Amino acid sequence: MSYSFVTVAAPIETFQFDSPETEKVFHKLSEEIRCLVCQNQNIAESNADLAKDLRLEIYTMLSEGKTEDEIVDFMVDRYGDYVLYRPPFKPMTWLLWFGPAIIFAIGLIFVVRFMRSQNMSKQTERLSEEELERIKNLHAEQDK
Repeated sequence: MSYSFVTVAAPIETFQFDSPETEKVFHKLSEEIRCLVCQNQNIAESNADLAKDLRLEIYTMLSEGKTEDEIVDFMVDRYGDYVLYRPPFKPMTWLLWFGPAIIFAIGLIFVVRFMRSQNMSKQTERLSEEELERIKNLHAEQDK
């Protein structure tokens, strides 16, 4: 039996930074910006072409002296709030923030109403005195 080992190497970008602070900002932004073509990955983790382009864009903007806020604003203007892992709290993103709680509350209301309706249908009514007397008479007739 033969074994074959294959090593796959992904291209890794190497950027030269002017200072350790600039490098920290680069890594911070790369971890906070979502890869728009990947499923739940930031651009630091992704090997998608768009993620590579966005990393290069961040590096270029940092090299030009842009601040962290300017870079974030640029990305949001270009791609929308979805590009951020932690979207800002504003009217346009309220659904992102409150949507899960609203859906949970609606589901809970539905379950409670369903359980109550099931409970109501299972409750038996008490028999009246006439109905009890009639049942006794029917049993007495069958026993004869």
